[in-house]
Amino acid sequence: MSVPLANMADFDTIYELEDEDEDEERVVSGGGGGGEGGGGGGEVLSRYCPEPVVVGGAGHITVFGLSNRFDTEFPAILTGKVAPEEFKTSIGRVNGCLKKNLPVNVKWLLCGCLCCCCTVGCSLWPVICLNKRTRRSIQKLLEWENNRLYHKLGLHWKFTRRKCEGSNMMEYVILVEFLAKYPIFRPD
Repeated sequence: MSVPLANMADFDTIYELEDEDEDEERVVSGGGGGGEGGGGGGEVLSRYCPEPVVVGGAGHITVFGLSNRFDTEFPAILTGKVAPEEFKTSIGRVNGCLKKNLPVNVKWLLCGCLCCCCTVGCSLWPVICLNKRTRRSIQKLLEWENNRLYHKLGLHWKFTRRKCEGSNMMEYVILVEFLAKYPIFRPD
């Protein structure tokens, strides 16, 4: 079984083939020139993880951008990544934390607004501190959920502030980010 060669001179010639990955990197980076300065590594990994899922506030009361509950509807993009029951349990824990802390924040806000003129605005400090404590407790809860379950599933829950769609106001949302899948079978 011999392979017929058209020309023995072609046998020793080394051809340089265009790599398909270079074309994909250019598409991801939005043009050329993305590989200078060592900044090309993040661009290559960005194609392996989709956009994060935003779980927004669904409550009717918002205090300093923090809604009184988050939407428990299961996003379709998470199908196959996490069970709907686990998602609803995690959102339920966050909503439970908000249900426990936010009524106290609202009461202090009303008292602070009533006394604002007499105290030159200092009566609003308790509300700001309580709101910060509520945010920290939600961040700790999400970090616990990440370590317990979601990092194993390739997800990362993050409590962050985003601009509202229709106005310049900011609101707190939960981002469900997909952890980047590293191409372990691709050579360096």
